[in-house]
Amino acid sequence: MIATSFQWCEAIAMQLLPILKLIVNTFYFIGGSRVKLELFKFIEESLNLIDRNSEVLDRVASELENFFTNSFFIKDHFLNVNYRIKSPESLKEKILRHNMYIIYSSPEELVENLSDLIGFRIECRFISDEKKVYNEIVELFKYPEENGYYSNPLNSNIMLKLDEKQPQIQKNGFEIYKIDGKYSKEGVVVNFELQIKSLVNVFWGDIDHRVLYKNFNYMITEDFFRDIMSSIKDSLGMIDRQLMLVYNHLNEMDASNKDAKKEQLKALLSKMIHDIYIVKVKQELGFVVDFKKSTDVIVDYIFKKSGDEDSLSYSNNFIKIVNRLNEVVRDDITFDNYLEFDRELNFPDEKSEKLGNIILKVINKDFKWNLFFKILFDIELGSNSDDFECFVVFLLDRLENEIKRQVDINIFNEEDRYKMEDEYREFVFNNFAKKTDIDLISICHIRDLFEQNY
Repeated sequence: MIATSFQWCEAIAMQLLPILKLIVNTFYFIGGSRVKLELFKFIEESLNLIDRNSEVLDRVASELENFFTNSFFIKDHFLNVNYRIKSPESLKEKILRHNMYIIYSSPEELVENLSDLIGFRIECRFISDEKKVYNEIVELFKYPEENGYYSNPLNSNIMLKLDEKQPQIQKNGFEIYKIDGKYSKEGVVVNFELQIKSLVNVFWGDIDHRVLYKNFNYMITEDFFRDIMSSIKDSLGMIDRQLMLVYNHLNEMDASNKDAKKEQLKALLSKMIHDIYIVKVKQELGFVVDFKKSTDVIVDYIFKKSGDEDSLSYSNNFIKIVNRLNEVVRDDITFDNYLEFDRELNFPDEKSEKLGNIILKVINKDFKWNLFFKILFDIELGSNSDDFECFVVFLLDRLENEIKRQVDINIFNEEDRYKMEDEYREFVFNNFAKKTDIDLISICHIRDLFEQNY
């Protein structure tokens, strides 16, 4: 009986020995001074290991980004690919939160098993598109490898683990498409994690991670927080369905409504530009001006410059400009400085040169002309000189079309046609030179001038 009790105590001691050893190693003192915690030494060595391999990680991340972008950019539901390399702060937190110091015996073993050292996110429009992207990934990664991984015919160095059920259920109870990946080439092996997220789930992920995951002041198991988060998720799901209805409605408009769709997109975009800049003008100068007609012309120019007339190109161009406006909102803009050009301006013909010189005389004198080109140059990234030359050609083309229209209305014979076109052109140019009014870029204003004088 005594022997049995001793054996039982001995068994318990053996079970406790690793824990006691950890405690002793972690809080060991010599001569009253504290030796550095082994835990933090482990973290520091892990961070140093990743830092030493930062160039390799950057190169691998760039290759992976190009691969996924090139593989899916032709898909209508695909938006873009984002990635992040795990930050030192995030790795510290993960090691502490998941007791990785105990699980892995060395930093090398930790890094080797860290599934999300690089995190990738394929973004799509709607929640239903997430499954489409996942199915396309399964079709692409069709060659079985070891341990549930599959490779693809485009880049055999990139493998995804596709033997797990998707979407996965997170600890918060919600679904997510999350796939473990591996890059292996010439002895370099890097793990990564691939997520597929719709726009609303990208937003949801930010809420879940930045607001809740980072907040340690409550227990997520409490019913109150579960109910609140479920309510938020349901609301985002409703927004997703509403956005999809709008998107489908636009795409399903038949050919007879194609022009109406384009005009709706242009009108919406013009209002967005006007609303953004009127706030910036008010903040910078303390007053507001009406430049709605100007933003209409800017939108006409941008869409004309894109060159594509089909509805899909209009939609894609709309999204591209909206993304640019999201950047503009965060930028600081000054409205009281001169506009400058990076080179001498060159125009393709005499008429465009004449029109361009008229505008150049007032571009840094008239506030509305100055504001017009500040907005245009701000939205259209690149050379101010290139944009100015292109816009002058665009404006001249609009004026020439209206001049031809006025000649047709007045039904002049063919002998008088060219003479009348020259007369109308001179009339328009003289009005530009005399009045220098920004409203003259509006076709409606030009028509009013013709009606008043002819």
